[in-house]
Amino acid sequence: MIVCGDDGLAHRLAAELRGVYAEQVTLVVPPSGRRVRRPVAGRARAASAALLDRVVSAAAGRAGSGGAEPAPNDQVVEAAEVTEAVLTEVGADRAAALALVYDDDETNIRAALTARRFNPSLRLVLRLYNRRLGQHIEELLDQTAAVASGDGQGAGLDASTTVLSDADTAAPALAATALVGTSKVVQTEGLVLRAVERQPPRPGEVADPGLCTLALLSATSNDPAGADGSEGSGEHGPRLLPDEAAVASATGRGTVVLEQVSYSGPPLPAGRGGVPPFASLFSRRLRWSLAGLVGCVLALAVALTFVTGEHPLYATYVTLLDLFGINDPAFHESTGEQVLQLLSGLVGLLLLPVLLAAVLEALGTFRSASALRKPPRGLGGHVVLLGLGKIGTRVLTRLRELHIPVVCVESDPDARGMATARRLRVPVVLGDVTQEGVLEAAKIYRAHALLALTSADTTNLEAALYARSVRPDLRVVLRLYDDDFATAVYRTLRAAHPSALTRSRSVSHLAAPAFAGAMMGRQILGAIPVERRVLLFAEVDVAGHPQLEGRTVGEAFRAGAWRVLALNTSPPGGRRGEGEPAGEERVPASGLVWDLPPTYVLGAGDRVVLAATRRGLAELLGRRRRERSGA
Repeated sequence: MIVCGDDGLAHRLAAELRGVYAEQVTLVVPPSGRRVRRPVAGRARAASAALLDRVVSAAAGRAGSGGAEPAPNDQVVEAAEVTEAVLTEVGADRAAALALVYDDDETNIRAALTARRFNPSLRLVLRLYNRRLGQHIEELLDQTAAVASGDGQGAGLDASTTVLSDADTAAPALAATALVGTSKVVQTEGLVLRAVERQPPRPGEVADPGLCTLALLSATSNDPAGADGSEGSGEHGPRLLPDEAAVASATGRGTVVLEQVSYSGPPLPAGRGGVPPFASLFSRRLRWSLAGLVGCVLALAVALTFVTGEHPLYATYVTLLDLFGINDPAFHESTGEQVLQLLSGLVGLLLLPVLLAAVLEALGTFRSASALRKPPRGLGGHVVLLGLGKIGTRVLTRLRELHIPVVCVESDPDARGMATARRLRVPVVLGDVTQEGVLEAAKIYRAHALLALTSADTTNLEAALYARSVRPDLRVVLRLYDDDFATAVYRTLRAAHPSALTRSRSVSHLAAPAFAGAMMGRQILGAIPVERRVLLFAEVDVAGHPQLEGRTVGEAFRAGAWRVLALNTSPPGGRRGEGEPAGEERVPASGLVWDLPPTYVLGAGDRVVLAATRRGLAELLGRRRRERSGA
């Protein structure tokens, strides 16, 4: 396995492949002067972190010995960019998969095109922020592999291209941690998997098991982050894919239940819902004023029709002339006509300021469309989001899809997410969050939660500490770089504020399992975070897996490892990029059978959708690989 990157995701992905899947990894990183710090994986991943230590040591030994070869299983290569010479050096012609996880989309695309031309049968995993571009790049690289292999139907699963986004993978988890009772959704290929976090049932209540129970939450009821703020293990930590006995015996623990599984077809055309087209230009009060004036004009026209006996159209015409003051005075007309003419003139006087207000309000609306909104005075119960970079922008979009009020804080007026905030009409406070008064301007004292998602750990920590000094019971979610630091911060904040909820998340920690699973040759449909652990959804061919082939659905279930959810009877193909919104150009996934009886026997020609832990999926893939190599 070859991993190329310039930030913490590359190091964590290499540790994931080595520690979980026991793969031989070659890490391609920028030269030493440009290299960023690698994450500390924590006690749960000591073996994985040791791999990276050996990799760096091997590189140092090679440099000090005048080009000596590194250890057989560990290799590191320093290169500014991925060229054919670098691919030759790392043995890309013999590799099973190549992951390109640079922080820049253009760098990953350029390297992917070079790698596909160098080795058409190489499995590629790309990290792209632009989802629409990622879909086209994925189709292009797959078509290139198909042409090179002479297979018009595609190069197959082992030479596939998978485009993922760490921002899209982490955004649902970060958004869900700021809310209570928010469902976690994995949506891809027309498939919607909705997992809902449920609190323990009250005495006398019967818990709804849903379609199946995916996880049991931590036994610590005050804070679902676990007993020590880490991933949690043992009796008090979360239990993924429990069996029926474990679910029945678990009392006082929340659950993650697969509540709804359905096909997501093309969305219906977005209607206006009865709102006139100019509703976005004029305020509600101004629209009512205009409607009242129109009603007055119609009433005057009807009255003039009864008084003069003229045709209604003619009466309306005369009323408008009187209203705009361009008709002759009715000196010698009846009293009724004179009164109506005076009333029309009065309505005309009222119409002038309303028309002027409409013009000024429309101009103000157009002007404010390109400006940032300020938090309303009475705003409360909202989420304060710090940072509008790649991650913050995706989280902002998720929160607005859930109709959650948000106030953003950003120090850079040219940040990536500023355009998204304008489009969604989200209030933004420009300023350094570490300066006094910035969080107050975001109404932190009336907020429901704080999401600190900047790229600086100290900035996130300082903002969280200051927010807690203002609101001791505030829900706080921190984006921190490594797990050890996150655990230390969690313990300190929990000791200082035991009644408040504190959660820490690492983007690379949430994204690495999906990237690693894609490198193993399986299409990862998505990932659902369960506290600080991750549950993967994947599509697997039954053939070649003795744990699945020839077994019933009930026998194939292994608690804590994997569980078969559905049978996919549709032909392979029609994939689309992870995180892409439903309803765009894609091939709908049909033939999904979700109500499989436990007695259904899985055959060699079946493809199943299953939920699995990282180690469970690694065991499935690793055993199949060893059997093939042995054969």
